[in-house]
Amino acid sequence: MSSGRLPGNIRYEDGEAVVFDNHLDWVPVMLLVVPRCHMTQDELWGSGPLMSKLSDLAVRMGHTYAPNGFRILSNFGDDALQTQAHGHIHVIGGEFLGRYVG
Repeated sequence: MSSGRLPGNIRYEDGEAVVFDNHLDWVPVMLLVVPRCHMTQDELWGSGPLMSKLSDLAVRMGHTYAPNGFRILSNFGDDALQTQAHGHIHVIGGEFLGRYVG
């Protein structure tokens, strides 16, 4: 999606970032905040100004699309169910999310 090759409902885009609906639908709001340039999760989280911009964007999207509350998260590795090598941030919400783990 960050390269524009996949279809998706784009919520925001500029020269550095894209926000779009995740194809998963576990909760009503499931957005991905993605840098346009390819980087791993580790590279994204260590990217300084870019990570600052993407985290601000994630908070803004959360307040816009899940005004009653949201979570921001990222998965690192197989045990965390990371399925994409391209760095990204999840914004989830739209309903009561409950506990973190059962």
